[in-house]
Amino acid sequence: MDARVKTVIRKMREFGDDHLSIDGLSKSVSLSPTRLRQLFKNETGRSPMRYLRDLRMRRAERLLRSTFLSVKEVAFVSGLKHVSSFVHSFKRRHGVTPSEFRVRVRSSVK
Repeated sequence: MDARVKTVIRKMREFGDDHLSIDGLSKSVSLSPTRLRQLFKNETGRSPMRYLRDLRMRRAERLLRSTFLSVKEVAFVSGLKHVSSFVHSFKRRHGVTPSEFRVRVRSSVK
C-alpha cells in the first residue's frame, strides 16, 4: 500500500474524533485533495471520507457492545458530533437504532 495512504489511515485512526478534512489530510501527505481521493480509492476501494465514516461506525459499534455510555456519548467519542445524523447513519447501516442494537447485542450474550 502507498505510504501516503498508510499515513492518512494512521491519522484517521489516531485523530478520528477530531474534525478531519480532505484538505487537511491531503496537505499532510503533500498531495492535492483530488489526487489523494484518487490514490486512496485505488488503494482501499473507498473514498477517504467513506473510510473515515466506516472507522467511526466500527468504533461506535464496539462502544455500544462494551460500554454503558449513552448513545449521545458514543456518538461524540466516535467523532460523530451530531447525534441525529449518527442515529440515522447507524440505522441505515444496521437496520436498527443504536439503542436497539445495544439491546439485541446484550440479549444475545445471555
